[in-house]
Amino acid sequence: MFTELPTSIASELRLTFRSGKTLPLRFRLEQLRSLKAALLAHEGELTEALQADLGKPPSESSLVELFVTLRELDFAIRRLRSWMRPKRVRTDIVYAPARGYLIPEPYGVALILAPWNYPVQLSLVPLIGAIAAGNCAVVKPSDLAPRTSAVLKVIIEEAFPSEYVCAVEGGPREASALLEQQFDYIFFTGGTRLGKIVMRAAAEHLTPLTLELGGKNPVLVDRTANLAAAARRIVWAKYLNAGQTCVSPDYLLVHREAKERLLAEIARTIRRFYGESPRAGGDMSRVVNRAHWDRLKALLEGAHVEIGGRVDEERLFIEPTVVDQIDPESPLMAEEIFGPILPVIVFDDMEEAVELIARYPVPLAFYLFSSDRGLQRRLTRRVAAGGVCVNDCISQMLTSGLPFGGVGASGMGSYHGYESFRTFSHFKSVLAKPAALETTFFKYPPYAARKGWIALARRLFT
Repeated sequence: MFTELPTSIASELRLTFRSGKTLPLRFRLEQLRSLKAALLAHEGELTEALQADLGKPPSESSLVELFVTLRELDFAIRRLRSWMRPKRVRTDIVYAPARGYLIPEPYGVALILAPWNYPVQLSLVPLIGAIAAGNCAVVKPSDLAPRTSAVLKVIIEEAFPSEYVCAVEGGPREASALLEQQFDYIFFTGGTRLGKIVMRAAAEHLTPLTLELGGKNPVLVDRTANLAAAARRIVWAKYLNAGQTCVSPDYLLVHREAKERLLAEIARTIRRFYGESPRAGGDMSRVVNRAHWDRLKALLEGAHVEIGGRVDEERLFIEPTVVDQIDPESPLMAEEIFGPILPVIVFDDMEEAVELIARYPVPLAFYLFSSDRGLQRRLTRRVAAGGVCVNDCISQMLTSGLPFGGVGASGMGSYHGYESFRTFSHFKSVLAKPAALETTFFKYPPYAARKGWIALARRLFT
């Protein structure tokens, strides 16, 4: 583990950035390909580390950690040349024949603070955007996934010169020391409480930042939904990584007429996915540590468990659990659950359901299961959320063509695909006019002699 943090790490990387070596397309592509090669070379070690840190099944790690990261890499490599081109913009006719365009330029040195729940994807996908945009970067993986953090450090050291991209291991002390330094951009993924700390630190240096947080993501199932498909997709999304996913369905709103049939489908799906004993099946992750396990176990005390509910203290395991007869004032509804517990709330009227969603801070995701196209159109516009997925869950964040991010308490800014490049780029405005042709002579003093021309210009151009 990193024990002595250089207090000048940001300044040292800034020297590299100011040399201009990170700017050419060829250099950026070389670095992205180098990262891909190092990631593939250490894929087995990452899978073992993820299983040791989080109990992640190897197939799950391959799908939602490595596959997602590699797809983002390939997406950026194929499109980077077009992303880097200046973008022409229309200019006012009053300035003709001027040309206007936007030049994407990197901020400089980026700090990427990653969480423990998807330590590979959430460390490297932001890094892909930072590299593609031409920045230098410091990556700080989470100390709550120490084995994975160590492998990520090896990958980064193998892929990049240390004066260009480096990894810093450690816990809160190291993160605080990094935040005291002046970076040119900060990208943070984690909880709301820590997000506020990062934002305060960024304010000291007026550093722009992206915050990827979380929230109580509702999944709403109306009576027209395909219940078998809804159950299959909700169960996969909810219990993926033991519910420790920022876009996991946090609570289920189901129409009274569909409730019993949906819960029966959910119970069947859980048995089909994880068997009669999910603890022994090996297809589900465990809770990250004892503190989180204790918190989740306390949430189950006194709750009406409809499905599951068995826990294993020694293995920090909680099986897929559904809790019924939930009151909106229940502790389960007080904050993001971030675990394998799904509360169920019944509604009779759609307006009632929408009003309940609005009682909570704006979520990172809203999931709607319905066959009613009119309802789909109304609710995707009316319910505020970072993103919406209709008749599925989580897919909205696995699509490189769609920006992913929160709003309000669920975060600010977005990334994935081109949006990652945009996030780590400043788009510099440029207006270029010919020196030989003067079309706005009326702007110069003495103004008394130009009054007629100014009045004419206003009539013509406003």
